[in-house]
Amino acid sequence: MKNLLMGLSLLLLGSSSLLSWAEPAAGLRGTLIVLNKASHDASFIDLGSGELLATLPTGRGPHELLVSDDGRWAIGTDYSGGNSLTVFDIENLQVARTIDLSDYPRPHGILFLPGQEEVIVTSEASQTLVIVNYLTGEVVRTIGTGQDGSHMVALSENGRVAYTSNMNSNSVSVVHVVNGELITTIDVPDRPEAITTNKLGSEIWVGSNDEEVVSVISAKSGSIIRQWSGFEWPYRILLTDDESYAVVPDMGTEQLRFFNVGSGQELGSMDLQGSSPQGVIFYEDDRTLLISLSAADKVLAVDIESRTILGEYETGSSPDGIAYSPLVLYKIVNYQ
Repeated sequence: MKNLLMGLSLLLLGSSSLLSWAEPAAGLRGTLIVLNKASHDASFIDLGSGELLATLPTGRGPHELLVSDDGRWAIGTDYSGGNSLTVFDIENLQVARTIDLSDYPRPHGILFLPGQEEVIVTSEASQTLVIVNYLTGEVVRTIGTGQDGSHMVALSENGRVAYTSNMNSNSVSVVHVVNGELITTIDVPDRPEAITTNKLGSEIWVGSNDEEVVSVISAKSGSIIRQWSGFEWPYRILLTDDESYAVVPDMGTEQLRFFNVGSGQELGSMDLQGSSPQGVIFYEDDRTLLISLSAADKVLAVDIESRTILGEYETGSSPDGIAYSPLVLYKIVNYQ
């Protein structure tokens, strides 16, 4: 009977519909960290068992999150009222420090710079990129974006050039990180939010909420190379590490869409109705996607090649930013 039910579930999942899947994904190891916007905290979840290991406090309104390559540190942006960064010591399941960014309000997008001792953070309210040493808590320097509503940030692999999506200026700022200078701004379709770049930094991928499109833009000429329509709110854009695939969660249509990066072909989509899909990251195999569902208070594991659900994880309230650490932890902690 169990095998029959599993076969039926897989058949239904092949139609790209969202089902209730109570089990964690088989074969995954490590720790999933999830920022919960409504409860102002972070869930630390064992990927193998689905067990909640810890719930740790953040500043108010945590949004974006990243984890160092060694899996030791996680840094989250406290965007909606927190005006801070929360730094987590993952190995010891504790908050290491909170970094005050009240001089640079509404910190949102965040990425590591080479060496991973510093992060680059957008300050939406001050038209600024802020470079912070998260290990010491020091604000190292700032770079102006020259545009209004700098929300998310993308970075070339060498860390020399950053790109910000400027929601209120309908533009992308191109910034030389090493020289600390604004190079240029590129006009893009209205209300850009989601942004990423290929490793070379030659292509900028932008999701535009008002015009409901995702565009690939030449960093050199500023022209649109490729564009897809039919979105309502292309919330994030994520490329696989080998740059074979792109995934775009659409919070408006509540779909997850998949693209071949080389050909530009749309490969298919998954229907996630009623879930409000938001944050996306890849597991270390570069083919398993972890996606937060804000309205469902859970994270799904998805195989992007078959576009099927592998498992799910319960989170806190209104999960958004997520990150993965290869560390396997066993200690159970709760600050409440």
